[in-house]
Amino acid sequence: MIQTPYYLIDKAAILRNMHVIERLCDASGAKALLALKCFATWPAFDVMRPHMAGTTSSSLYELRLGREKFGKETHAYSVAWGDDEIDEAVSYADKIIFNTIGQLQRFETQSAGIQRGLRLNPGISTSGFDLADPARKFSRLGEWDAAKIEAVIDRISGFMVHYNCENGDFDLFDRQLADIETRFGHLFEKVQWVSLGGGIHFTGPGYPVDKLAARLKAFAERFGVQVYLEPGEASITKTTTLEVTVLDILDNGKKLAIVDSSVEAHMLDLLIYREPARMETAGPHEYQICGKSCLAGDIYGDFGFPAPLNVGDRISIADAAGYTMVKKNWFNGVKMPSIVVRELDGTERVAREFGFADYEASFG
Repeated sequence: MIQTPYYLIDKAAILRNMHVIERLCDASGAKALLALKCFATWPAFDVMRPHMAGTTSSSLYELRLGREKFGKETHAYSVAWGDDEIDEAVSYADKIIFNTIGQLQRFETQSAGIQRGLRLNPGISTSGFDLADPARKFSRLGEWDAAKIEAVIDRISGFMVHYNCENGDFDLFDRQLADIETRFGHLFEKVQWVSLGGGIHFTGPGYPVDKLAARLKAFAERFGVQVYLEPGEASITKTTTLEVTVLDILDNGKKLAIVDSSVEAHMLDLLIYREPARMETAGPHEYQICGKSCLAGDIYGDFGFPAPLNVGDRISIADAAGYTMVKKNWFNGVKMPSIVVRELDGTERVAREFGFADYEASFG
């Protein structure tokens, strides 16, 4: 039995998402790039690579990982490239996307050998969190002045427009894209490609994939561009669990179960966005599942179980892939979860374990 805690990645579940992505791309003509900011666990790339066009990144290290571990088409984006990064970035990238006109002009010479793009901020988004809203007031993410962009249009071949956030509402996507077309369509007509970013929850249950495909195809044909999508969560939703073990049970007016994991260290997004974890369990025996760090709010949430929990019981915490493994950390020195892959034949293998040497090396 594999020692907990560990992230368990189910390749068969990933493959189900890949088939939806492939269906969407075949019907629309769009190309899908894995957003490494969401999921960069490369032992799973072999089951994704045949179904996606490549990767998109948010930093030099993500860019290099995409080039070396995924291959295929590689898009390089950063909120700001440094002088010490730009030459290496260009050496890995097929397309480099600048966040501002200032960066485009600053690195025009270094990037002359590959396709260049510019991030366009449409001033609207579907995000319900100010923290994650790319169109928030005074946002630094992209250019929004069409006149200024048009003055440098001859130096770029495409745009990246990221404005969706876990958006499962096709009608909302359609309305916002129509607004963007109205305001920036004259710019799209002058380039070769447009990335509509990620955050479209089209692998979720009941999503009208055919409508999305038709809408993307119409966009591409209207402006004569290659459309790109950058699915992160859509690529890996419902594919991974965090496997933990109950270490202690106590009752202080509420039944608590402490597990060998930590929300802050292993599922940080839950704290950032004030959300409970998800578990596929139900029953009359209610427990608050708590992490083992010293943070008072290190709590996964309240759940019902079919039978009382005991020390040594194993629990599976769902949806532990997106924006989770990429944010894991050594808070409190809590043991970092191993990475385990369930292969298509059902066998499970440990792809990576972490120990004290990894903890020690991260500080000096």
